[in-house]
Amino acid sequence: MNNHAGANRRRFLTLAAASCFGLASAGLSMSSLAAEIDSIHFLIPGGAGGGWDGTARGTGEALTKAGLIKTASYQNLSGGGGGKAIAHIIETASQQKGTLMVNSTPIVVRSLTRVFPQSFRDLTPVAGTIADYGAFVVRNDSPIKSWKEVVAGFKADPRKMKFAGGSAKGSLDHLVPAAAIKAEGLDPKALKYIPYDAGGKAMAGLLSGEAQLLSTGLGEALEMSKAGQVRILAITAPERLADAPDVPTLVEMGNPTVFANWRGFFGAPGLSKAEADAYAEVLGKMYKTPEWETVRARNGWVNVYKPGSEFYAFLEEQEKQVGDLMRELGFL
Repeated sequence: MNNHAGANRRRFLTLAAASCFGLASAGLSMSSLAAEIDSIHFLIPGGAGGGWDGTARGTGEALTKAGLIKTASYQNLSGGGGGKAIAHIIETASQQKGTLMVNSTPIVVRSLTRVFPQSFRDLTPVAGTIADYGAFVVRNDSPIKSWKEVVAGFKADPRKMKFAGGSAKGSLDHLVPAAAIKAEGLDPKALKYIPYDAGGKAMAGLLSGEAQLLSTGLGEALEMSKAGQVRILAITAPERLADAPDVPTLVEMGNPTVFANWRGFFGAPGLSKAEADAYAEVLGKMYKTPEWETVRARNGWVNVYKPGSEFYAFLEEQEKQVGDLMRELGFL
């Protein structure tokens, strides 16, 4: 691998993850013309146990316990790589008052790969709220002890290094290990990826032995790691995190891959600016509460806050950068 290619790859991965939204919760004060939000119905495009599910329920937990809203309700509507929920909120837009749909980087990835015909432009972006670094996970009793052993095993026989993920082939859980493998000078197209519908099912696939490794978000792996069920071999953060101080980064092992999956919330098409601003405002207030810090630390999330037009501009920029990266890796 030449140095220029490696530098470009790191640039793409880092820009697609961090620099666009700054990994900071700045600018939390904002004015809203809308009435106070009393309740939120969270539409979740995947099944129980996945990153979308955890983000929606963790956000609802913090908002209600902090008294920022009175009630939160949840609806899991999985299918089509998230496309079923997107189609539902669009087709029933007039009935979706009070609904926010959680989503993340895959809405950009799957739109680019035509998994579904819609994009973020067909929704009302409300706010980006968190980032979750990628994690490579093994069962606690796995003979694989380090990322270097994954690389050695891949060199010996890629078919024996099967990665599970909670989304379709060519999506984020596939893209991140493929990028990491390519950064090691190996062929990302040789990576064996087993897709599951949602992170909880992918974790079950790992625990049952169907796959040797799991590609997921740190937030999904952290609690099971603390419970002793799995071990986290490496994360895609630029440096070790306070919430997971014993978990090494790929960077410290000589692999330049840095990637974080943003998560945030969207309203139905046609949601007024005043209503969207009101949702963004209540989400902004959440960051200042101890209830949110409890949820954030438990999941190892990084605070980000991009409301309204700022969120929309970030999505446009990420679409270009992730598209460039996917073309580089041969997924487009």
